[in-house]
Amino acid sequence: GGRENDFLPARGIFSLFLLDTNFTGMRFADIPGFEEEKGRLVRMVREGRVAHAYLFHGEEGSAALPLALAFGQYLLCERPGEDACGECGACQKAAKLEHPDLHFSFPFVKKAKSDSENVSGLFLSEWREQVLAHPFMGLREWYAALGVENKQGGIFKEEAGEIIRKMSLTPYEADRKVMVVWMPELMGEEAANALLKIIEEPPPATHFLLVTADPDKVLPTIVSRCQAVRVPPAGDAAMRAFLASRYGMEGEALERAVMMAEGNFRRAAALAGEGSDSTFFDLFIQWMRLAYALNVPGLAVWVDTVQTLGRERQKQFLQYALHVLRENLRMNLLGKEQAKARLTGEEFAFSEKFAPFIRADNMEGIYRLLNEAWDHIAGNVNGKLVFMDVSLKLNRLLKK
Repeated sequence: GGRENDFLPARGIFSLFLLDTNFTGMRFADIPGFEEEKGRLVRMVREGRVAHAYLFHGEEGSAALPLALAFGQYLLCERPGEDACGECGACQKAAKLEHPDLHFSFPFVKKAKSDSENVSGLFLSEWREQVLAHPFMGLREWYAALGVENKQGGIFKEEAGEIIRKMSLTPYEADRKVMVVWMPELMGEEAANALLKIIEEPPPATHFLLVTADPDKVLPTIVSRCQAVRVPPAGDAAMRAFLASRYGMEGEALERAVMMAEGNFRRAAALAGEGSDSTFFDLFIQWMRLAYALNVPGLAVWVDTVQTLGRERQKQFLQYALHVLRENLRMNLLGKEQAKARLTGEEFAFSEKFAPFIRADNMEGIYRLLNEAWDHIAGNVNGKLVFMDVSLKLNRLLKK
């Protein structure tokens, strides 16, 4: 399950490349936490109440895609119980994303003028490889894997025709057909309208599993035809189990990563790979004090120090800064105890005095500012220029 009081969404600032998560299966048991969501999906199947279309929605880096894939395997399993058996032929194929009745549609960048070549099936091998290695990936990671990170992708009208063709066929091996559509918010209106009828009135034993990071951008007529499955941020216990089992993390490093990940698996994997240390805390305190005082000479020295971190560590520092700022907002609005569990002793001591400066009326601007800074750093903009510009703007926001 997730946590309440998650005040602000996490988007571009945490779009970090994942390391290998060693994801070895697509069963519910392979995904830590989310017992309520898993149980509800299993009950629907066992009680014969399976909907023809589902919309799994959670922020990028959530368990939305893994849960949809696990549900797809459960639907195809030859001996399902409280979970897919994991041993039958159907499970073995579904776990590799190779079951002939498990289909996929996802965004890509057009490379050809021929309409017949503008379908996601041309990139199916890359899709399988990426999902199995990075099941919590976001759009940026996927485009990077295709080598088109600076181009605009989507799901086009030719893809809609391919989906209709595949789902109009009879099942090849199983009793059902499953179509997983990843990022339907990138589906053009023409493509979405073409799919309305088959999603609303699909052939028998046909199921659509749509997975989105932004349900508000999915065509409303598509959303209205789907049963929503909200995938919240992972709870601390689930995140702790994930980091301990996948990366062998323990002790203070584990707890710090759990706090900073804030329920996001992709963020957690990046933290496990990059690590974090007290250097970030010292830099953060210096930054806030210098920015508030508008100490330009001091900021110039501070910026030189940050420049030595390198781009990846600079991005992680921005992640750390936003984590502490969020907890300060939580402390300011809900009281000290709400933030104490997610801050170290040093961070908490500093935040007791600093929290009054982080309020609902300026945190949105601070969030946007740091998010844009992450994008600039990722885009190879000079780090010294980025951090000095952010520091000057922080002064106005802190004194708002």
